[in-house]
Amino acid sequence: MTSPGENAVTAAPAESTATYGLLAEFPTASSLLAAAVRVRDAGYARWDVHSPFPVHGMDKAMGIRKTRLPWFAFFCGVAGVGSALLLQWWCNAYDYPYLVSGKPFFSIPANIPITFELGVLFAALGTFVGLLVLNRLPELYNPVFKRQRFAKVSTDGFFIVIEATDPKFDSRGTVDLLTSTGATSVEVMEA
Repeated sequence: MTSPGENAVTAAPAESTATYGLLAEFPTASSLLAAAVRVRDAGYARWDVHSPFPVHGMDKAMGIRKTRLPWFAFFCGVAGVGSALLLQWWCNAYDYPYLVSGKPFFSIPANIPITFELGVLFAALGTFVGLLVLNRLPELYNPVFKRQRFAKVSTDGFFIVIEATDPKFDSRGTVDLLTSTGATSVEVMEA
């Protein structure tokens, strides 16, 4: 274990053939925020930040853009409304028109309850599926969970993980970047 002022790099075991990425630990939330800005400015794309609580300004520091999830909800809701109206028109006005007291075969006000419910149902299901797709979930395994040091993330640990699949990843250069940002330790994680 290193003292808070010195940096340490732990190499992967010799039998390891594939590297998942680098795990860097930072002493405070402010140092994590500053390091996130430096990693973003260096051009890395496949990396993440882990902390025990939300850090104000982290989305901007990481360069995270607004989500596209509302568009999933909107288009799925419109599909639900359209399918509800089409189904009710098909059943009541086209396939089996049934005259009741001279009322029209198809009327928008009479079909609003089903249309509303199907719009909400499709929007909710579309949002759920969109959330899973956009977040690449479910992720049943992540090598970072095997790291003993990472157990501190739920209490007082601040971490940056840069994946080896990132186009800018260079084992020596990335370690140098992370140590220059103030990381107290940098570990190589095997896949």
